[in-house]
Amino acid sequence: MPEIFDSSKTGKPSSPKESTPGLHKEAEEVLDASNAPENTEESTPRMTHEKRRAKHVDEYSNVMRHEAPTRNVFAAFAAKPFNVAFEAQHSEEQVILLLRQHVVTQVKYILIVLGLLFVPVLVSSIGMLSFLPTRFQFVANIGWYLIVLSYALEVFLSWFYNVYIITDERVIDVDFNSLLFKNVSYAKIDNIEDVSATTAGALGSIFDYGNVRIQTAGTVTEFEFENVPHPSKVVSFLNEMMIEEEQEQLDRRAI
Repeated sequence: MPEIFDSSKTGKPSSPKESTPGLHKEAEEVLDASNAPENTEESTPRMTHEKRRAKHVDEYSNVMRHEAPTRNVFAAFAAKPFNVAFEAQHSEEQVILLLRQHVVTQVKYILIVLGLLFVPVLVSSIGMLSFLPTRFQFVANIGWYLIVLSYALEVFLSWFYNVYIITDERVIDVDFNSLLFKNVSYAKIDNIEDVSATTAGALGSIFDYGNVRIQTAGTVTEFEFENVPHPSKVVSFLNEMMIEEEQEQLDRRAI
């Protein structure tokens, strides 16, 4: 037995002050070993995940590198938008691109609203409601304008909230049907199998908008972004995201 633990030679217990520095060093090493992570292999993927989240999109996307951050909340093509969040968004998930239908596609609805606003003027000019008292004609006109306003608000909300979102993790399709009902579909980037773009009609070619079709291996097998601006640019960006996701998987396997 080591002399430090043998008290028979001195006739009294050993004092802690007489302990050797080597014993303290060994004890500290034991404590350090007990505090070390039990499984370093499990912590490695998390470290890789956090490292990728810190990587800015401009570092791996040539498309986004040439796009300035968007502050306009009404933009139909919002690259790297400010203050944009959605339900079920992950804590580290970043919104990179937000899309709506091109504004040109809403011109027909604007013309319809303008035409409906002139209906009371037309009715008054031909005297269709002349048999009614003036106050009833006024109430009828107010009721008509409220109906037109409700229609215009519905059209605007449908355009504003029907969005397509691309994050650094997923593709999201939000179908806003009414204030009480909406449908949200998700697909992970690594589940995307094919991406294509189509531009139809003269207006689509002139104003550069069209449809983007995404084939996935997930629960929702197909996503379609309808009448979005710069469809070719969207396809190029999604291809860059797919390449980055494949590279991340290769890095994990290498570890």
